[in-house]
Amino acid sequence: MPRRKRIAVLISGRGSNLGALLRHDLAGEVVLVGSNRADAGGLALATDAGIATFTLSHRDFATREAFDAALVARLNLAAVDLVVLAGFMRILTPVFTEAFAGRLINIHPSLLPAFPGLDTHARALAEGVKLHGCTVHFVTPELDRGPIIAQAAVQVEDDDTPATLAARVLVQEHQILPWAVRLFCEDRLRIEGLRVRVLPALA
Repeated sequence: MPRRKRIAVLISGRGSNLGALLRHDLAGEVVLVGSNRADAGGLALATDAGIATFTLSHRDFATREAFDAALVARLNLAAVDLVVLAGFMRILTPVFTEAFAGRLINIHPSLLPAFPGLDTHARALAEGVKLHGCTVHFVTPELDRGPIIAQAAVQVEDDDTPATLAARVLVQEHQILPWAVRLFCEDRLRIEGLRVRVLPALA
């Protein structure tokens, strides 16, 4: 029987997507949760689940590259197969993205390539889009432009605010992120250029 893949999750806040991962069968094991913020609520969630945690403050490093190198070293110590960015609010440099190329995924609150970066829900409302949503993608050096694994859409209502829209999108995030992680752990994802092909499950 193949070895279950070891997963690290990086967070900066409350860890709601981390909670979703822990509630699902991922065909792999979350073995480490890290944050750049010591007050991130998701760290307690991981501790309660018996998962090792660490904090690495970006403020302790002179450059982004130095922080990323330290982060790579910490994750390599845990021998992780997959790194999941679940609300990790840092722009990562090639020092990090190249170290985990093909093994690094992110959940983003928009239907990429629309609305990369921050404030996605307010921007979607300002643009008057009728559909909004979320995307799970492989991370590359270019911000929010990596090959897309999965997306989920929600209807934008006339009376939506950024908060109400964000809440509905978050429900979808909690569905597609665990699904994408499971596909990775089952070796069912193939990157072909900018596209991701999902292979059928083995009988």
